[in-house]
Amino acid sequence: MTILRAAIAYWAVVFALGFVLGTIRVLWLAPQVGMLPATLIELPVMLGASWLASGWLLRRFEIAGGGEALAVGLLAFVLLMAAEYALGVGMMGLTVGQWLADFGQPHAAVGLTGQIVFALMPWWRVRGVRPA
Repeated sequence: MTILRAAIAYWAVVFALGFVLGTIRVLWLAPQVGMLPATLIELPVMLGASWLASGWLLRRFEIAGGGEALAVGLLAFVLLMAAEYALGVGMMGLTVGQWLADFGQPHAAVGLTGQIVFALMPWWRVRGVRPA
Protein backbone atom coordinates (compact mmCIF):
# COMPACT_ATOMS: atom_id res chain seq x y z
CA MET A 1 0.00 0.00 0.00
CA THR A 2 2.92 2.34 0.73
CA ILE A 3 4.27 1.84 -2.79
CA LEU A 4 0.91 2.70 -4.33
CA ARG A 5 0.50 5.82 -2.17
CA ALA A 6 4.03 6.93 -3.01
CA ALA A 7 3.41 6.36 -6.74
CA ILE A 8 0.19 8.37 -6.64
CA ALA A 9 1.91 11.21 -4.77
CA TYR A 10 4.86 11.21 -7.17
CA TRP A 11 2.59 11.16 -10.22
CA ALA A 12 0.28 13.87 -8.85
CA VAL A 13 3.05 16.34 -8.02
CA VAL A 14 4.87 15.95 -11.33
CA PHE A 15 1.68 15.72 -13.41
CA ALA A 16 0.29 18.92 -11.90
CA LEU A 17 3.44 20.83 -12.83
CA GLY A 18 3.50 19.17 -16.25
CA PHE A 19 -0.11 20.13 -16.89
CA VAL A 20 0.65 23.79 -16.19
CA LEU A 21 3.93 23.83 -18.12
CA GLY A 22 2.44 21.78 -20.97
CA THR A 23 -0.35 24.30 -21.36
CA ILE A 24 2.17 27.13 -21.50
CA ARG A 25 4.34 25.14 -23.93
CA VAL A 26 1.49 24.36 -26.33
CA LEU A 27 -0.38 27.67 -26.20
CA TRP A 28 2.45 30.16 -25.89
CA LEU A 29 5.94 28.77 -26.38
CA ALA A 30 5.44 26.34 -29.30
CA PRO A 31 3.85 28.95 -31.59
CA GLN A 32 6.94 31.11 -30.98
CA VAL A 33 9.72 28.53 -31.36
CA GLY A 34 8.13 25.25 -32.58
CA MET A 35 7.08 22.11 -30.75
CA LEU A 36 10.48 20.42 -30.55
CA PRO A 37 12.38 23.43 -29.16
CA ALA A 38 9.50 24.14 -26.77
CA THR A 39 9.62 20.55 -25.52
CA LEU A 40 13.40 20.74 -25.13
CA ILE A 41 12.98 23.91 -23.05
CA GLU A 42 10.35 22.31 -20.81
CA LEU A 43 12.13 18.97 -20.34
CA PRO A 44 14.91 20.06 -17.92
CA VAL A 45 12.35 21.75 -15.68
CA MET A 46 10.23 18.60 -15.57
CA LEU A 47 13.24 16.36 -14.92
CA GLY A 48 14.41 18.68 -12.15
CA ALA A 49 10.95 18.53 -10.60
CA SER A 50 11.00 14.74 -10.91
CA TRP A 51 14.39 14.63 -9.16
CA LEU A 52 13.13 16.77 -6.27
CA ALA A 53 9.76 14.99 -6.00
CA SER A 54 11.33 11.54 -6.04
CA GLY A 55 13.77 12.51 -3.28
CA TRP A 56 10.88 13.82 -1.22
CA LEU A 57 8.78 10.71 -1.67
CA LEU A 58 11.65 8.39 -0.78
CA ARG A 59 12.00 10.20 2.54
CA ARG A 60 8.28 10.71 3.14
CA PHE A 61 7.29 7.12 2.45
CA GLU A 62 10.53 5.60 3.81
CA ILE A 63 11.37 3.76 0.62
CA ALA A 64 14.92 2.48 0.81
CA GLY A 65 15.00 -0.53 -1.52
CA GLY A 66 15.72 -0.41 -5.21
CA GLY A 67 12.85 -2.75 -6.03
CA GLU A 68 10.35 -0.63 -4.12
CA ALA A 69 11.64 2.56 -5.72
CA LEU A 70 11.43 1.02 -9.18
CA ALA A 71 7.87 -0.13 -8.47
CA VAL A 72 6.94 3.40 -7.41
CA GLY A 73 8.36 4.85 -10.61
CA LEU A 74 6.73 2.27 -12.85
CA LEU A 75 3.33 2.69 -11.21
CA ALA A 76 3.65 6.48 -11.49
CA PHE A 77 4.53 6.01 -15.19
CA VAL A 78 1.39 3.90 -15.72
CA LEU A 79 -0.68 6.64 -14.07
CA LEU A 80 1.03 9.24 -16.24
CA MET A 81 0.34 7.31 -19.45
CA ALA A 82 -3.28 6.79 -18.40
CA ALA A 83 -3.67 10.53 -17.79
CA GLU A 84 -1.97 11.36 -21.11
CA TYR A 85 -4.30 8.92 -22.85
CA ALA A 86 -7.36 10.41 -21.15
CA LEU A 87 -6.33 13.92 -22.14
CA GLY A 88 -5.54 12.98 -25.73
CA VAL A 89 -8.43 10.67 -26.46
CA GLY A 90 -11.02 11.92 -23.99
CA MET A 91 -10.51 15.67 -24.04
CA MET A 92 -8.81 16.37 -27.37
CA GLY A 93 -10.87 13.90 -29.38
CA LEU A 94 -7.97 11.89 -30.78
CA THR A 95 -8.48 8.30 -31.77
CA VAL A 96 -6.33 5.69 -30.07
CA GLY A 97 -4.39 5.31 -33.33
CA GLN A 98 -3.78 9.05 -33.56
CA TRP A 99 -2.63 9.17 -29.94
CA LEU A 100 -0.18 6.31 -30.51
CA ALA A 101 1.02 7.71 -33.84
CA ASP A 102 1.87 11.01 -32.18
CA PHE A 103 4.74 9.29 -30.35
CA GLY A 104 6.49 9.11 -33.73
CA GLN A 105 6.76 12.91 -33.84
CA PRO A 106 10.15 14.23 -32.65
CA HIS A 107 8.70 16.39 -29.86
CA ALA A 108 6.57 13.51 -28.57
CA ALA A 109 9.50 11.08 -28.70
CA VAL A 110 11.55 13.53 -26.61
CA GLY A 111 8.63 13.86 -24.19
CA LEU A 112 8.26 10.08 -23.92
CA THR A 113 11.97 9.77 -23.21
CA GLY A 114 11.56 12.30 -20.40
CA GLN A 115 8.61 10.33 -19.06
CA ILE A 116 10.70 7.16 -19.00
CA VAL A 117 13.40 9.04 -17.08
CA PHE A 118 10.63 10.23 -14.71
CA ALA A 119 9.75 6.56 -14.12
CA LEU A 120 13.35 5.63 -13.33
CA MET A 121 14.09 8.66 -11.14
CA PRO A 122 13.04 7.12 -7.76
CA TRP A 123 15.24 4.10 -8.49
CA TRP A 124 18.21 6.33 -9.34
CA ARG A 125 17.60 8.40 -6.22
CA VAL A 126 17.37 5.43 -3.85
CA ARG A 127 20.61 4.04 -5.22
CA GLY A 128 22.33 7.19 -3.93
CA VAL A 129 20.86 6.85 -0.41
CA ARG A 130 23.37 5.61 2.16
CA PRO A 131 22.13 3.59 5.16
CA ALA A 132 22.33 5.43 8.48
